[in-house]
Amino acid sequence: MKHLIKRLLITLVCTCFPCAVIYAQDFWTAGVTELRAFGTNLYGSGIRVAQVEFPIDAQGLEWEVSPTYVGQPPSLFTYYSNNVSTNVYPNSLGEESIHADSVAWNFYDVTTGVATNVAHVDNYNANYFIVENLNDTFSLPSSNIDDPVVNQSFAFGDEVSNQFVNLSSNEQAAVDTAYDNYATKYSTLFVSGAGNGAENGDPPYVSAPATCYDGIGVGVFEGNGSSPGPTIDNGRCKPDLTAIAPGGATSYSCPIVAGAATVLMQAGGRGDGGSDTNFARNMVTVKALLMNGAVKPADWSNSPPSPLDFRYGAGVVNVFNSYEQLIGGEHGYNFTTNIPMGTAHPPVVTTASISTLHGWDFNTNTSSSSKDSVSHYFFNATNSNDDASFMLTATLVWNRHQNTSGINNLELFLYNAANSNLLASSTSIVDNVQYVFVPQLPQGRYDLQVWKAGGGSIISDSEPYALAWSISSESLSIAGSGTNVCLSWPAYPAGFAVAEASSLNSPVVWSTNNVPLPVFTNNQAVIWLNPSGGAQFFRLQTPDF
Repeated sequence: MKHLIKRLLITLVCTCFPCAVIYAQDFWTAGVTELRAFGTNLYGSGIRVAQVEFPIDAQGLEWEVSPTYVGQPPSLFTYYSNNVSTNVYPNSLGEESIHADSVAWNFYDVTTGVATNVAHVDNYNANYFIVENLNDTFSLPSSNIDDPVVNQSFAFGDEVSNQFVNLSSNEQAAVDTAYDNYATKYSTLFVSGAGNGAENGDPPYVSAPATCYDGIGVGVFEGNGSSPGPTIDNGRCKPDLTAIAPGGATSYSCPIVAGAATVLMQAGGRGDGGSDTNFARNMVTVKALLMNGAVKPADWSNSPPSPLDFRYGAGVVNVFNSYEQLIGGEHGYNFTTNIPMGTAHPPVVTTASISTLHGWDFNTNTSSSSKDSVSHYFFNATNSNDDASFMLTATLVWNRHQNTSGINNLELFLYNAANSNLLASSTSIVDNVQYVFVPQLPQGRYDLQVWKAGGGSIISDSEPYALAWSISSESLSIAGSGTNVCLSWPAYPAGFAVAEASSLNSPVVWSTNNVPLPVFTNNQAVIWLNPSGGAQFFRLQTPDF
């Protein structure tokens, strides 16, 4: 993570990457391996992206990506600084930055990137892209840069007594406002690193611009982790996601998420999510899908009403899970009700239900000065195995409106439709994300509700939102062939690992250390093992990463 410092510069040494063998593991963790095994030509084709880089040298020159470093032609790039642009490399605007190269390596490098076939890259000098004004406000470009995904592996801060500290609450709010206004106006998804934590010289809390409402703040999973939430202004949950990346810093986890967003926008735009391509590739839909597809670390937890884990957000990004939910298609709510403000909203009586257990919706919820509004999504979660249970994840996302300090209040509820019992809810009044995760859901009929508050304090009567959901049941199959054992399980949802044990006598010791990565065929993940080494028992579990 590089720091965008007001009036001062700090130069950091970039971390060298480990070998490509580790990258294969990272690709599997991020869902890229599965996506390329089951998807078709999902490499970010047709999507323009931007990479905003802070100069890493005292002269302010080293901020440019070298096309040669990432195996891309110079014609793919336009470089911007000081109101001047060029399509030529090398050029007089700046110089090569190893930090910029390393970020690009994870983003769109022809071999190692998540989105290897982007339509164009606009490489910006951060000091030109985001400007602090004299009145303590901030400005982004005044017109649309036409890049729906923008990667930002830097953070704002001040140098005080030779230490890097975060912006004040008011300064952070000003940065957030600048980004949210631009994002909403031009439907641009900003993907920004959260910072690398106090042990790396960063503040011990998430830094701007990863704090903006409408963007995606990204942490890193490895080592001591990254700067956690909540935000210092009003306690919002950031980061939104984490990723595992070579170098173990948010500079390098951030472009993995940006690449995943680019791939989803390509898929939605070409019709993989259905004919409603504008909504399928909308920044709000992509954010909801990426968060809903995330894999939970073993110690993931949240503290309601906060919807997310302050360290991991929704979890570790997995673009394959997100893609599978995208291709589940768009499905509107089954029923909508308007109720007196502040009253109960149990399930309505209806036989309608959503036809798929993994999918998404882009819709609008409309309340009034005297009525709350509820959109009802009904699901029948059943399985031929009477003992089967399900894992439910649902993510609700909406934007902060232009030139507003607050947000509309939307909340997410899960009811048992048979007895009207409330099973889970997400009710933060400061976040524009709500998130429900139920790891053990019995078979049954359920009402997933998107609720919007009415009253005089609402920002607007109508609020567009995106909702993504997944309801799944995993099972591990074991078959013998000679002295070998074949283990297989559904490829979706990804994020489970096979663990082995030599005995079930207490205490049972489960380990994934000697289990190879799966191969993918016929919508199954498959591992062949020779159990003669002592392992006789196997199970699926949350991965150790």
